[in-house]
Amino acid sequence: MKIALLEDDAILQEIIEEFLIQSCGYEVESFFDGERGLDAITQKKYDLLLLDVNLPYIDGFEILTYLRERHNTTPAIYITSMDSVKSLKKGFDIGADDYLKKPFDLEELRVRIEHIIKRYHLEEEIVFDEILFIPKAHQLIIDDKTIEIRQKEAQILTYFLKNRGKIISAEELIENIWDDTNIPTNATIRTYIKNIRKLFTKEYFENIKGEGYRFNTL
Repeated sequence: MKIALLEDDAILQEIIEEFLIQSCGYEVESFFDGERGLDAITQKKYDLLLLDVNLPYIDGFEILTYLRERHNTTPAIYITSMDSVKSLKKGFDIGADDYLKKPFDLEELRVRIEHIIKRYHLEEEIVFDEILFIPKAHQLIIDDKTIEIRQKEAQILTYFLKNRGKIISAEELIENIWDDTNIPTNATIRTYIKNIRKLFTKEYFENIKGEGYRFNTL
């Protein structure tokens, strides 16, 4: 887990960084201002962003707005002293995944990060039929060849691999992968499944008429 921490309070930044590295085992890069933090985020790959709102030069809201407009979907948690409903709503509308109000217990931060890891399967590599799938990188490795796949297709494939042998309906996929906005149609789900099928020489997906799909592996 590689985390970008943007926090302008030097003491708090040091406390959070030390906790995440020594107690949680994460890799952390810290930044005191939004400008330097944003430069790093746009140039490097991070698994999670911890963003203060009131940063020098570019604030946390502006940073996440910029990233989401450019289709950067890296999970983000705001850590801030702001506590109004208006600011909370703004953060989630922009595309934040969670919100943590200062002061907070470090163990609460750990729990929230672990929830993000579980939600997006950031910690896992999945092996099936001599194929390596790395969900967080959106990569399949087949016969030593690396295949890049789209984020939603990676999430769908992850869900099927977690539920091998179970019949999965389009509605279940939507409920577990999409939020309440931009909900896809069943036709869109079929297109995603079709695209994933093309990645393999074997036919892993079984159509169950009127019910959905089942992912079968040996």
